[in-house]
Amino acid sequence: MGDDSDVSKRRHIDVPMPIFKAVTVFTTFFAVMAIIAGLLLIDRGTDRARAPPDEVNLWVTALGVVLIVLAAAVYAFSTRFTPAERANDKGDSSQSNNDG
Repeated sequence: MGDDSDVSKRRHIDVPMPIFKAVTVFTTFFAVMAIIAGLLLIDRGTDRARAPPDEVNLWVTALGVVLIVLAAAVYAFSTRFTPAERANDKGDSSQSNNDG
């Protein structure tokens, strides 16, 4: 079995702070826009959920679902990035933890 800290280190990618900020901003923007577009496509494909089942446009509705799943995957992948300055602070046990 592996150590939990080894797994945690493999799941995070240390990047410089400017790259972290750019990745965070653009992936969040893309995810939000893709979710909105996906919901609009689902709305269009189902005629605002009023269309009978035989009139639902499956291609448009499926494209909406795919956009939502893609947005979730992009956002989840972007959470792997960690700024190098913050990554060093996590393992430092010499700092006191005064949370309250």
